[in-house]
Amino acid sequence: MAKKYVYLFREGDRGMRNLLGGKGANLAEMTNIGLNVPFGFTLTTEVCREYYEGGETFPPGLWEQVAPAVADVEKAQQSILRADKKLEAEGKIVIGKGDGGDQFV
Repeated sequence: MAKKYVYLFREGDRGMRNLLGGKGANLAEMTNIGLNVPFGFTLTTEVCREYYEGGETFPPGLWEQVAPAVADVEKAQQSILRADKKLEAEGKIVIGKGDGGDQFV
């Protein structure tokens, strides 16, 4: 099986700091505890190491993992945009987004 280079935020946690780096692990942890974090993914620290060890070329198989992650983020973002458009059609405008405290006018 190919090495996993890409982790969606929802797939990681703070215990994966060595693999995801500090920022990646913290974004994953914040996602898992329900904080309002934009959809996204992290490339592992192995990608960085292999990039530099390989003469500044990306490891084989990386882009085949990045493309589905980008598609996942786009799909998640589109669902948010559709929800906002529905509210707009109802004559409501979202003026704040956050931890469940959205306000509509």
